[in-house]
Amino acid sequence: MLVKLFGSAVYGVDAITITIEVDTPGGEFGVFIVGLPDNAVKESKDRVISAIQNTGYDRPRHRMVVNMAPADIKKAGAAYDLPIALGFLGSTNQMPSDRFHEYVIMGELSLDGEVKAIKGALPIAIQTRAEKFKGLFVPKENAREAALVNNLDVYGVTHIKEVIDFFNGTSDLKPVKVNTREEFYDAQSHFEIDFDDVKGQENVKRALEIAAAGGHNAILIGPPGAGKTMLAKRLPTILPPLTLHEALETTKIHSVAGKLPGNTSLVAQRPFRSPHHTISDAALVGGGGIPQPGEISLAHNGVLFLDELPEFKRSALEVMRQPMEERRVSISRAKVSMDFPASFMLIASMNP
Repeated sequence: MLVKLFGSAVYGVDAITITIEVDTPGGEFGVFIVGLPDNAVKESKDRVISAIQNTGYDRPRHRMVVNMAPADIKKAGAAYDLPIALGFLGSTNQMPSDRFHEYVIMGELSLDGEVKAIKGALPIAIQTRAEKFKGLFVPKENAREAALVNNLDVYGVTHIKEVIDFFNGTSDLKPVKVNTREEFYDAQSHFEIDFDDVKGQENVKRALEIAAAGGHNAILIGPPGAGKTMLAKRLPTILPPLTLHEALETTKIHSVAGKLPGNTSLVAQRPFRSPHHTISDAALVGGGGIPQPGEISLAHNGVLFLDELPEFKRSALEVMRQPMEERRVSISRAKVSMDFPASFMLIASMNP
């Protein structure tokens, strides 16, 4: 029996809906996953079979084929475990599959059926609503983040049994609700550190206030212990508060990079990033086989602080030249090209 489910693949800071087809054509047992999966997706068959058995259902006993379309887009990560497992159960008539087409389902499975956190829940939720799906199933750790998207039922689950019971009609699973504006405005002014902590250094504070007012870059030169790093860390507290649009944009980047703390819904304060001077070019501007945002994108709408500027590699500083001018960075690979936003204030420090 053939069943279809829907998942999502994150590319850049946006998501693409993926159709997951599971078929049991019969024949000798074997699980075949096609559609350009990476190693993490290929290994999902072992996690899925164990999760199905340990949840009390029959493991597949015949040949099973899983197709992930569009087949020319690389599928990466373990977040497809949950939809593949449900596809197995639906195709073997162990659960109803008539409502699968109404939902997007994502989640990594442990061997006992527990659902673990994924990356990119916010862009996945935005794409789910754009394509007019009824709802989205994500791990509970990602539910508040995904629930920022209104007019979409977001269900946070901790175990595969909760999803099975939902489709069986025996569950009282309720959508997660988040008051986006209320949480955003509540969290805006809660700083652990403050520019007001700095005593003295009036001329430096005046210079940083001017830089903050105009969004200018600045370099701090002084002996060790003068307070350069302390001043730089407190600069985001005197920048204008994030708008809701900027907060959502920043949250998307941190979500894709997997940098959001658990159960966090929104990045409400301007980010401050301080990479070590041994950082590579790709880690600074973004890159990898499947390009991921770098430090300059994680500092989008905030501050990038380069401590001990002369210690950074010349090549790492050179690759920042174009992104600083264009306020975005383009990462090109043989088969894919992605744009990441990179509008930040650069603050550097060095000894005389």
